[in-house]
Amino acid sequence: MSVMEASSREGRLVATLERLLELPAADLRQSLNQASELLASALGADKIDVFLFDPTRKTLRALGTSNTPLGRLQRSLGLDIHPVANGGSISGVFTTGDPHATGHADQVPGELPGVVHDLGVRSHIAVALVVDGERRGVISAQSAAPEFFSDEDLRFLGAVSHWIGALTHRAELVEQVAAAALVQGRRQAAEELITVLAHDLRNYLSPLLSRLELLHRRAELEGRADDVRDLDRASDSVAQLGHLISDLLDVGRLEQGLFEIVPMSMDLAALAQDVARMLGTSSVEVRVEGPPELVVAADRARLRQALENLVSNAIKHSPAGKWVLVKLSGELRAGMEYVYVDIIDHGAGVPPELLPRIFDRFVTGGSASGMGLGLYLASRIAAAHGGSLTVSSPPGTGATFRLSLPVSGPPDHPEKA
Repeated sequence: MSVMEASSREGRLVATLERLLELPAADLRQSLNQASELLASALGADKIDVFLFDPTRKTLRALGTSNTPLGRLQRSLGLDIHPVANGGSISGVFTTGDPHATGHADQVPGELPGVVHDLGVRSHIAVALVVDGERRGVISAQSAAPEFFSDEDLRFLGAVSHWIGALTHRAELVEQVAAAALVQGRRQAAEELITVLAHDLRNYLSPLLSRLELLHRRAELEGRADDVRDLDRASDSVAQLGHLISDLLDVGRLEQGLFEIVPMSMDLAALAQDVARMLGTSSVEVRVEGPPELVVAADRARLRQALENLVSNAIKHSPAGKWVLVKLSGELRAGMEYVYVDIIDHGAGVPPELLPRIFDRFVTGGSASGMGLGLYLASRIAAAHGGSLTVSSPPGTGATFRLSLPVSGPPDHPEKA
């Protein structure tokens, strides 16, 4: 290679890289289309593609394609998607990571008929696309002319691929941040709306309960047993609505830093027995195992709220005829006494994809009903006491939620959760 040719090659590479660095990373498809345009101009190619692998469909999809006649023809024919299982040179580069170069694509064994016959490609060079250290796709340059690309063109494409990989990574990060911001914005708007509605709904509960109590007394005096039974059920339903509204308002307090606890000496074993008696049903029994007395320093009302949420969740996911076990135990850990409350069910367990988010707000899984607040509030109540809430759920063996609390109570200055 002459000095002039080498200088020309270096100049072409530098100019292309400079223009690639100027591309905005606001939208992945737009960024890759612009990169393809730059490469098509630099190489004089009839078509440039930047393929990214779609693991859900096992295909290579051209997210970036030069706006050239051959590029537009490819899109119109639907040849911008390559199932890896169908083979062909592009799939081969992605599978092996080895570059590909030919000046006679029509003579390459196993080349896709659509590439050779429908697009009329003869010259083809391609290199793997590495994004953040992982092989994620292929950069392909094609021409209808035989023997069009040189070895230098292939090296040039390989050098540029590193920068396109960096551009792809930047664009994906920008999209992830934008998507996260959108989700967060929607969540905040929903939480504000829910909090306002919860305040309004609570104003209607007291007069409604008063009216139900009046009707209940009247039905008892008049000996209308069926009406008494129906009014009892109606009162229970209103009480459950009251608990839901309290949970919603607690979420708002947590977000505003107004959620506090008032720890006092209390018997955790007695509380567990009380919750078990109250929540157990004819189809799902709640059993308690452990010492007859277990004294801790905690906020009784908040701890009851946490236990009720955990036991209710376990009952909801337990099949009829099974039972929920509330197991109490203690341990000396790092010089401090801790108590453990294990809530064990015999259901299908927590789906693996849900485990990382199980204690987030408004997270529900499978066919479970509810708003997904119980576990979130239980975890925050545990944290406010200086403890923790964890879950263990091997596939097919149910779930065990462990509430861990220091016996001596939370730190001297109670945490605002």
